[in-house]
Amino acid sequence: MSDRLAARWPPTIRNLPARTRRSAIGAAAVIPALLLGALASTASAAPHDSGLIACAYPLATQDVPAAAYPKLRAEFAGSRFADLRTAGTAYVDLATALLTARGTDGYQTVWFYQRLSAACAKHER
Repeated sequence: MSDRLAARWPPTIRNLPARTRRSAIGAAAVIPALLLGALASTASAAPHDSGLIACAYPLATQDVPAAAYPKLRAEFAGSRFADLRTAGTAYVDLATALLTARGTDGYQTVWFYQRLSAACAKHER
């Protein structure tokens, strides 16, 4: 009876001919790579806007060092959206000016921040 059950089981990889065994191992290595490549290629082909990428910096909870302001301004300046470009560069310019400012109530910063966050939210949809 055990011979009948054993005959229905698929042969183990050791019992296969060398050519079949190499083909099976090769397929097992290539198929996952092809699937990963296919999944990666289905991502959106739309170009990323540098202004939208820069939106993550000032709107994040982490502090942005002053040394990063020129890079951040350049990213906003390279945006294809005019309102995001204007609001982003103005916000970074204000942040740069406030590094040495004295006696300000901070309201101007709030207004610029609101304008920038509205432009970022508008284009992130």
